[in-house]
Parts: sequence; C-alpha cells; structure tokens
Amino acid sequence: MTTQREGILIVDDEEGVRRLLKRKLLSQGYRCEEASSAYQALDELRNKAIGLVILDIKMPGKSGVQLLPEIRASYPDTVVIMATAITDTSTAIYCMKLGAYDYITKPFNLDEVVLSVDKALEKRRLELENRDYQRHLEQKVEEQSRKIRASFLNAITSLAYALEAKDKYTSGHSQRVAEISVAIARDLGLPQDSINKIELAGQVHDIGKIGVRESILHKLGKLSAEEFQHIKYHCEVGERILTPIVEDEEILKIVRHHHERYDGKGYPDGLFGEAIPLGARILAVADSYDAMTSERPYRRAMSAETACAEIEHGKSTQFDPEVADVFLRAQRLVSSVV
Repeated sequence: MTTQREGILIVDDEEGVRRLLKRKLLSQGYRCEEASSAYQALDELRNKAIGLVILDIKMPGKSGVQLLPEIRASYPDTVVIMATAITDTSTAIYCMKLGAYDYITKPFNLDEVVLSVDKALEKRRLELENRDYQRHLEQKVEEQSRKIRASFLNAITSLAYALEAKDKYTSGHSQRVAEISVAIARDLGLPQDSINKIELAGQVHDIGKIGVRESILHKLGKLSAEEFQHIKYHCEVGERILTPIVEDEEILKIVRHHHERYDGKGYPDGLFGEAIPLGARILAVADSYDAMTSERPYRRAMSAETACAEIEHGKSTQFDPEVADVFLRAQRLVSSVV
C-alpha cells in the first residue's frame, strides 16, 4: 500500500501532461511535485524529499537524456522513469542503460504508469532496507568484535599484572611505565589517539616474559650470553601473543621495539634513530627509568637523581635525545617542587 510519504517529481514541459499524471498519482496516495524544465527539476530535488522522478526525454533546453546522469550522480537513491513518445523507445532503452529504472510511453495508459511507479518504488524500498540492514549488521559485527577484543585484551592485561604480582621486584612496573610514557607523550604534544595507544602498549609491553624461564628472571647474578639471548626474545613473544587480539599495528610495534636503542645496538631488530617507532622510543625511556629506580634481584634501586643521570648519559646512544630531554625536564620540575 502506497503512503503519502513517497515523493514523486513529474518533469515535463507540457502542463497538461504534468496535470494528468499528478491527478492519477495523487489518487493513489502519492505526494507529487512538478517541474517544467531540467533546472527547475534540480531545484526541486535539492529542496524536497523525492523518491522517484518521471522524466520527459525531450524538453527544451536541457533534455531528459542530459538530466538523467546528473540525477543518478547526485541523488543515487532516487529512481527515474523516462517518459517518451512511442516512436522514440530506442532512446528510452538507452536511458535505462544510463540508470533509468523503466520507461512509459505517450499517450499514457495511466494504470500502466501506476504499475511502473509502484514497482520502481518497491525496488527502491527493498534496496534501501537491504543497505540499512547491511550497515546495521556490519555495525553489530564490529561492535561485537570490539567487545571480544577488549575482553581478550583485558584478560591479557590482567595476566600481565598477575605475573608482576608474583614477583615483588617488578610489581607495578608496567603500570608505572604506562603512566610515565603517557606524561612524556603529552609533553611532546602527541594527539590523544596516539597517547592512548602508548598507554596500552606500556601496560602490556612485558607480556612476552610469560615465555621467559623464572630461573632467569629471578637470577641474582649476571646473566650468561645464552640467558641474555633467551630473555631478549620476550619482545617478539609479546608481539606474537598480542597480534591475534590487537589489530593496531602501532601498538604491536611499540611492544616489539621497546628495547631498541637510538644508536641501532638494541633488539630485536637493531633499528636506529627515527626508524624506531616514536611510542617505542618513549617507552624505552620510561621502562629504563622505572627499572633503574626499582629493586631488582641483582642490585639495589637507584635514586631518581642517579637514574636521571644515566638517562642523560644515554642520550643519542640508548635514548632518543628529544624524548630524554622531555622526560628529564619533567623530572627536574617534579624535583624542584618536592
């Protein structure tokens, strides 16, 4: 059943033709507008909700054949039925190749006009409903996928904190690294989206230590070359653990490269300078500072002053000098306030 909400635009330079079609379509419950030229038709389309256009092929000035591509390009959800003399059906068929839904011939059989209009608007309705369904379906799938990823990521983060909680020497390390990294990122003027990624990477940057033997993690003495090689794999293991649930490449690269050195002598890939992701360069400073100022099985915690001196010494070799300077300025400010 047709509703009053459907808008039909009748475009014909003959007033009698427009009046005839309008009277019939109004009787069927359609809302009708009229235009006597292509330019008036475009004005109507700009200002009113039009579901279907009945477009005369031959009009003075810009013809219906010329107007059709403009309607299809600017109003793709509006269906077009061409109106033509019975002797010019070949042009009408050409118009259908250009995107018209159907054509009707003069003199009109009004019942056939209504049938063509009904079918065209039904097709339009189904296409719009299908598109709306697909859009909402995609949104629902994406929302569900996001919830699943968030759930897994929360589980991974909780696992990382649980592992730290078992080790008094690293308890709270990831959270502190995340907080320091966020402070550096803000002072560098990074956008909030990048700051959020750096914070998340900081929280899970050591998740790969799940694969490191506890005897090595808790060793009191100096690590052997083989043991150090083993512990270095935690960067790559962390990336592999996170890859199925973290689709953002930036976060994964921060986790993988947070032990790279600015001079290229770090691991796992020996990147140097700005080839190292900025988030990883930020994490490197935050991670090193927190590690130095924390108790470890093989040494006592350094003072904040000593740790800052080490970072100053490591500028341009271990650390990005700009990142290090931002961190050190902040630390001096905190120290002066205290």
